[in-house]
Amino acid sequence: MALGKTSGGRKNTADFLVSILIRALIKLTLLLPYKMRVPFSGWVIASLVSPIVGYSNRIRENLRYVCPDLPTEEVERLVRAVPNNSGRTLIEIFSGEAFMARAENSEITGPGFIELENAKKQGRSVILVTGHFGNYDAPRAALTKKGFKVGALYREMNNGYFNTWYESAISKIGTPIFPRGRKGLSDLIKFLRQGGMAGFLVDQHMRDGAPLKYFGKTALTGLSAADLALKYNALIIPIYGLRLPNGIDFKIICERSITHSTSEKMTQELNDSLEALVKEHMGQWFWIHRRWKPDARIKNP
Repeated sequence: MALGKTSGGRKNTADFLVSILIRALIKLTLLLPYKMRVPFSGWVIASLVSPIVGYSNRIRENLRYVCPDLPTEEVERLVRAVPNNSGRTLIEIFSGEAFMARAENSEITGPGFIELENAKKQGRSVILVTGHFGNYDAPRAALTKKGFKVGALYREMNNGYFNTWYESAISKIGTPIFPRGRKGLSDLIKFLRQGGMAGFLVDQHMRDGAPLKYFGKTALTGLSAADLALKYNALIIPIYGLRLPNGIDFKIICERSITHSTSEKMTQELNDSLEALVKEHMGQWFWIHRRWKPDARIKNP
């Protein structure tokens, strides 16, 4: 087997074995009825995986860093809620048409949806920006079911064997999909020039990103969504898939488009938009991420 990392991720013996294990677990879970598999997957990640692989401690560290006054009881609630939401999201993405059917019935709210409909009629390109919140693919699934053609820029999995399966799963939610990198960006730009709609995630640490604020702390943030919106006169709309209390359905929140100004100002507004929603639903954001890296913390008081 080839060693090292290819454009589709690493492919070595260890990755092959891990991929087999993960795929077997997901396939077994997919045998359950949808209303059982989603909460079951959430329970597995929260109760079994998170404490073992260190997610629980990372959540505590992130909360201690940006929300030091949060009561201990609330922190421990989030230690359980965050990986539970992540586990639900994982199995939903691999559930194909069953997930699409749930998303199809989602209520779409907010002034941005009217802007989306107008852009579709006019053939104007749109950049939809979300975060690892609720289920970040629920908006794309819901819009696809309503006849919108929504592409997505995504980060390839490090495990090349699993990445192939992951790409197949997210392609069933909507196409085209564009892997991060020179080739993916080039194809994305062509898609936007043709009046396409593409989804971006704004809440990952980017080593060469701008030192913007998120929860009051410096978070290096990529400017590519805003850069492309400015260059190609595309609408840039914050959009989120809020998980409803029943745990399997969603409300799609489509906020008003961000006014074109500078890439830094626009991206900070995107950070602020996500932060405001996360504060209302703390358990639905991916606090497992290393959003604030040490090189960014140096800039903080």
